Amino acid sequence: MKNIRLETLTYTKKILIKIGSAVLTGTNGLDLKIVDALVTEMCELVRRGYSVVLVTSGAIASGKHRLNITGKLKSIPEKQAAAAVGQGRLMRVYSKSFEKNGLYVAQILLTLSDLTDRQRFLNIRNTLSTLMEWKVIPVINENDSVAVDEIKFGDNDNLAAMIANIVEADLFINLTNIAGLYDCNPAESKKAKFIPLVSEFTDEIEAIATAETSSVGTGGMKSKVLAAKKVTAIGIPCIIAPGKKKNVLTDILAGKEIGTLFLPMADRLNSKKYWIAFTLRSQGKLVVDDGARKALLEKGKSLLPSGITAVEGDFAVGDPVSCVDGNGTPIAKGLVNFSSAEIRKIMGLKTAKIEQILGHKDYAEVIHRDNLAITKQNTRRKI
Repeated sequence: MKNIRLETLTYTKKILIKIGSAVLTGTNGLDLKIVDALVTEMCELVRRGYSVVLVTSGAIASGKHRLNITGKLKSIPEKQAAAAVGQGRLMRVYSKSFEKNGLYVAQILLTLSDLTDRQRFLNIRNTLSTLMEWKVIPVINENDSVAVDEIKFGDNDNLAAMIANIVEADLFINLTNIAGLYDCNPAESKKAKFIPLVSEFTDEIEAIATAETSSVGTGGMKSKVLAAKKVTAIGIPCIIAPGKKKNVLTDILAGKEIGTLFLPMADRLNSKKYWIAFTLRSQGKLVVDDGARKALLEKGKSLLPSGITAVEGDFAVGDPVSCVDGNGTPIAKGLVNFSSAEIRKIMGLKTAKIEQILGHKDYAEVIHRDNLAITKQNTRRKI
């Protein structure tokens, strides 16, 4: 029987590693032994020829410990203040640990707006590419001290999924405080069964992942599964694994059965379409009829005004907008060539009527297929 893990990792060179707060912290704040152990492994991977990019949590947890705060912080200002206190120490700990192994780090703090702007997105990609060429380890975190709801990633699992796209990673390793994905919450049921391999995303897989978090975490297993769904959509395998297990990174790269492996989808999004689908926030909705749904999903066509039955929200030309079917199920997201007001005037009409109704016809399509990303679940490769 073939080793699916080894086969999946055969051409891996660029690795995105995300470390959660529950892995990094102990009863006395940051667990320096765990940090040193993981850093030593990452440095060994670099010496073996791998490129490593690190997305780390821990700033808020570090700040809470420094300020002797227990339990969860409730308000955004409290979280921002704790992050401001903790981020400096977090970077000092990483810097010292990597330097002991002969490598340097670069701090990169981001908000969602840094990635939704296409030019800034490309600038970040170029910076990260240069750092990797220099064998400097990018240490990336959300800029919690300034982020608000409108510009927050939600959690670092989501941030890591976006960075995996930016750096075009070959593998996404998400280190957490449990062994991987179970069919139910192992903290609540002794009958919980471990799932070593996910070859296809189903409603059941998404449903079994809970959103429960620890006192130092924000995402829970649900956000990790959603992050896995996002990166596999662009062809990147993902492994959710126990971050405190000795030699966890080395064993993963050796093909050992560590954590849960999510296989990449067979029908993959390119980088731009991934950016549209998973980085940009939708500004509205277009409801499409069955003919348009089939054209988008099965024929790879653009969205024409004739296939639109309703418009929800107010948005401008170039905004990202979701496409849903008659049941409200999201099927795609794209950048619109017309404003919401204009689409309401031309929806249901043939393209030949656009100029007659609007007085101009800059485009025939409401969303061109080059700016359209299918978000409905694609099938996976056979194993």
